[in-house]
Amino acid sequence: METLITVLILLFAVVVSGGVARFLPQAIPLPLIQIGTGILIAAVADLGIVLDPELFFVLFLPPLLFLDGWRIPKQGLFADIGAILDLALGLVVFTVLGIGFFVHWMIPGIPLPVAFALAAILSPTDPVAVSAIAGRVKVPKRLMHILEGESLLNDASGLVCMRFAVAAAMTGMFSLPQAVGTFLWLALAGIAVGVAVTWVVTKAKGWIARRFGEDASAQILVSLLLPFTAYLIAEHLHASGILAAVAAGMAMSYAEQTGRTLATTRIRRNAVWDAVQFALNGVMFVVLGEQLPAIVSKAAQVVRDTGHVHPAWMIVYVLAINAALAALRFGWVWVALRLTIYRARRNGTPKQLPGWRLVAATSVAGARGAVTLAGILSLPLLLDDGSPFPARDLAIFLAACVIIVSLVMASTALPVLLRGMDMPAPPSEQRAEDAVRTAAAQAAIQAAQAVQQSVPEGAQTELYTRAVSRLTDYYRERIEGYAAKEIADTARAHAALEAERQVWLAAVRAERAAIYLAVQRRQIPEDTARRMVQATDLLESNLTNA
Repeated sequence: METLITVLILLFAVVVSGGVARFLPQAIPLPLIQIGTGILIAAVADLGIVLDPELFFVLFLPPLLFLDGWRIPKQGLFADIGAILDLALGLVVFTVLGIGFFVHWMIPGIPLPVAFALAAILSPTDPVAVSAIAGRVKVPKRLMHILEGESLLNDASGLVCMRFAVAAAMTGMFSLPQAVGTFLWLALAGIAVGVAVTWVVTKAKGWIARRFGEDASAQILVSLLLPFTAYLIAEHLHASGILAAVAAGMAMSYAEQTGRTLATTRIRRNAVWDAVQFALNGVMFVVLGEQLPAIVSKAAQVVRDTGHVHPAWMIVYVLAINAALAALRFGWVWVALRLTIYRARRNGTPKQLPGWRLVAATSVAGARGAVTLAGILSLPLLLDDGSPFPARDLAIFLAACVIIVSLVMASTALPVLLRGMDMPAPPSEQRAEDAVRTAAAQAAIQAAQAVQQSVPEGAQTELYTRAVSRLTDYYRERIEGYAAKEIADTARAHAALEAERQVWLAAVRAERAAIYLAVQRRQIPEDTARRMVQATDLLESNLTNA
């Protein structure tokens, strides 16, 4: 019962922090508010949360990384794959080596393998916080694609590096040739397991749906189990469960392009996964806040053991590590961008040299978040010989503070750096989107006409003719709207579409209000009203996301 109450308190704290974030006039990253909520909980109650590192890691990371792989825009990922790989692989190794040696030099009480583990887990970035800021400060779309792609790949590379460092700390041994071979097996086998699990599950779901029909609830449950299945199978084979979860998510996005899943299943599944992502991310940061006072106390003792009597040295450590991370990232981005421009010019493709603000924005946007938190909290409690894992509490404290400082830096510096900044634009997607919408509308008209032609002559012929006529008029009006955008003034065309959208929204909301009023007056049963409201909700959702 105590565990259940603790879980309910944490979930309630996540809900409250989400509401607070929406009410604040300034764009403060949600994780900071959730950490603050956790600190308040620790001040008024002792929940007695004891974290099992392995369970914490398995419970939180596979679904979050699976969802990142599933939802990340693949076209944007592959369009800037060179820049993304520079950041996600090269910068990770650069950060692990640079920060690892720096932390060990600055804090001799942290052994070198543990310093490398800390550096590895500090290397992954988290675009979730940047996305929250982007809701109020516009982040260029191409920059957001690069940050999302970097986050997806450096999550995996950073966690794999941490795995090597922790193994070295546990055993006291490290072999570079063996590490390379192990890395190749971890990566290739993990990716293969993720893709294979998704392929098998998709084929099995398709066969069952064709034979017995599709159950939306079962399909949603299968999607929730998929990342854990891929992770556990990969770990059983001594491969990377993290890469398996990411690969399973990316394979899932391609499997979904067959369009065989029912619309009801997709809508419900998206809602469930949104709630899961919100809950898992939120609980992690609330737990961090709840644990932070105890972490600070234990870390202060480790600092005293290093010879620095005053706990204020912890602040110095945190600021120094953040400064080093920012400097390494800025330097890497600066060099990588110039090399990219140099290669493009050698190939005869003239490109404009990016300004310092773009480099600085890309550097500041590398905020740390959920993956760093889950990874650092998963450090083992004990070594193989039963002794405590060295400097574990100090490493957790440093990582937690780096998360907080990086989020504060992103929320304060990004709006200044991005204001009025132009980023090299990707090819326009609007024209391609309008062309696809036009083709889809034409396909809909043809399908409706085919249904009409298949109806035998009789009493129902006129009914089908009227239905097809109304549907055809609707789709032809949409086609004419897309064509008008090509020839009309762009601003005026968008204004006309926005006016139509606002009128539709007002009408749909009035319709739903009338349905609720009818229920309150007992004019229709609740199940009938629920079905009618669902139709208006779907239409409003479509208009809101248009």
